[in-house]
Amino acid sequence: MDHKQAVRAAMLARRSSQPDAERMALSRRIQKRILALPSVAQAREVLLYAPVRGEVDTDMLRDALWKRGVRVLLPRCRPHEAGCLDLHRVTCVGELGSGKYGIPEPDPAVCELIEAAQPDVAIVPGVAFDRTGARLGMGGGFYDRLLARMPETAAIAPAFGFQLLDEVPSDTWDRRMHFIVTESETIEVAS
Repeated sequence: MDHKQAVRAAMLARRSSQPDAERMALSRRIQKRILALPSVAQAREVLLYAPVRGEVDTDMLRDALWKRGVRVLLPRCRPHEAGCLDLHRVTCVGELGSGKYGIPEPDPAVCELIEAAQPDVAIVPGVAFDRTGARLGMGGGFYDRLLARMPETAAIAPAFGFQLLDEVPSDTWDRRMHFIVTESETIEVAS
């Protein structure tokens, strides 16, 4: 097992062992901190993710954005093109269905495909992060490819405090986050 795989395995085990009540309480604190960021407060279009397997929840964030009239985009695995995501506008939870890998995804029959999307902000899931903005994902490169298509988009990573490490192994193609937001701190990464 290489270093990335070892870190990923350890962090996923830690995340999955977190009690639901604790995960929900910490997720709410993280989401409140994200909503307070000026880039989110001013955003007109935001990319979110649908949480799975113990990730930081985004429900409060999603609902607050909808209430403000912000256009909310969610990713959908591109059929027949491994590792690629398309973005769809989602206006209610009922527009989500079970997608690839068991992740809730926009239903393409009812959700508008947004070609060449350039959202103001991308809320990006991950397994581990460090203070330089390095992000360790699930290993498929989905978000690195997606973020490469959106160079002006502010990338914000919600993370439980234990997901913040001294150093995360990364490669040259890995996109760094602009902000990492935990339940107790907001880290703005120097460009």
